Amino acid sequence: MLNNFFSKLISKIKKEDFQISSEISVKYIVFMIINKCFMYLRGLLFFRRLKSKVLIGKNVTIKCSSMIKFSSNLSIERNCFIDALSINGIIFGNNVSLGKLTTIECTGSLKFIGDGLYVGNNVGLGTHGFFGCAGGVRIGNDTIFGNFVSIHSENHNFSDPDTPIRLQGVNRLGIVIGSNCWIGAKVTILDGVIIENGVVIAAGSLLTKGYYKKDSIYAGVPAKFIKMRF
Repeated sequence: MLNNFFSKLISKIKKEDFQISSEISVKYIVFMIINKCFMYLRGLLFFRRLKSKVLIGKNVTIKCSSMIKFSSNLSIERNCFIDALSINGIIFGNNVSLGKLTTIECTGSLKFIGDGLYVGNNVGLGTHGFFGCAGGVRIGNDTIFGNFVSIHSENHNFSDPDTPIRLQGVNRLGIVIGSNCWIGAKVTILDGVIIENGVVIAAGSLLTKGYYKKDSIYAGVPAKFIKMRF
């Protein structure tokens, strides 16, 4: 009975159908709800926006919070680190979740301020992820990420043999990830990657500069086309 009540409550908040499994105990759900209430209070204290519905877990660090824009139902789990210092800041759509121990850095060096991050609606960033957004990262709606995904939208220059690599500056192309994609666990995405809508990337894959075609499956190091989804 209570499962149905909480299912309807979550469906109303998320504005989409959501059904809690009947195998989950009421005790588990109650503890989860209590935890979410504390996260909501942290969100109110941090952002001071009553209508924003931001949930923030324990030990979350957020720098340049004024450069973060969001709609509603933003969930930031415990031990996340977010530095929004960049030209365009961070924009989160509706129903975005950041798994625990996720890191988002929009600027890698104070010498070269970064571009920023855009995340669409209904996006889930898995736990332990690293999102380097100096060159600009854009993620479409309904895309989900596995755990330990790393994204690097910036490269060091290294062509001058007489200058240390650390002093040669950087180059940036940016990264675009389409809508309705599934990025598997431990995937690494490098600068210059463009992933079209509906793409599935197998766990552990490495994506280098180039296009990854719509509704396709890729896997490997480096990732290669496997087959179409349909």
